[in-house]
Amino acid sequence: QVQLVESGGGLVQAGGSLRLSCAASGRTYDTWAMGWFRQAPGKDREFVAATSGSGTITYYTESVKGRFTISRDSAKNSVHLQMNSLKSEDTAVYYCAARNARLPIARSDDYAYWGQGTQVTVSS
Repeated sequence: QVQLVESGGGLVQAGGSLRLSCAASGRTYDTWAMGWFRQAPGKDREFVAATSGSGTITYYTESVKGRFTISRDSAKNSVHLQMNSLKSEDTAVYYCAARNARLPIARSDDYAYWGQGTQVTVSS
């Protein structure tokens, strides 16, 4: 069983930064692709970023390119999302997800394991 626990969310002003972390436990996952998704009130869950099992391939949704960076620390079984130049439209609950495959993809249905989410609120 894999457990994912997110942390690092909070309230920040527009233009500010936050760093989300996701700690994985339960089994070795260093070959699994990891992703971040978000869900704003009244909207569907959407893909934000993903990284391959090796961490060498990363993939971002267009709206966060150049502002967000996904990275992983295999030694600590964790993945991070550095979010800079935050905008009010980035306000959402952010979820960490893991899939038992090496390649990162954007489709949420292919991720079998999910964290409980962490709230990010950007005030304008």
